[in-house]
Amino acid sequence: MVYVTRRSTFSASHRLYNPAFSDQQNEALFDKCANPRGHGHNYVLEVTVGGEPREETGYVIDLKKLKEIIKCEVLDKVDHKHLNHDVEFMRGIIPTAENIAKVLWNILESKITEGRLYSVRLHETENNIVEYRGAS
Repeated sequence: MVYVTRRSTFSASHRLYNPAFSDQQNEALFDKCANPRGHGHNYVLEVTVGGEPREETGYVIDLKKLKEIIKCEVLDKVDHKHLNHDVEFMRGIIPTAENIAKVLWNILESKITEGRLYSVRLHETENNIVEYRGAS
């Protein structure tokens, strides 16, 4: 099995807030991330596809195709947006890095037809990284 990864970046803001909780509960749980105006990150997204290289091309997946899928399905919709308000596929979901990674997996999995989606890694900060490999 060969794994290839495409790395992309985007900037987005979000607010961590559960409407079922009081403002005090949200502040206690999410701290400064519950700020009503939100806050932002410069995210790094890594999408990894696994498979055997095709004999006729030597590729698991053409990285130009993977780049275009990520751009059309994710980056064009999230870059410089507020995830809670501007991104339809995040509506009603607390936009933690964990939840964002799962949503992006669900979007990308059916769009990748060469190889098989192996993982979605999302770097929210230099030190905070989430990886999702699909439901078990």
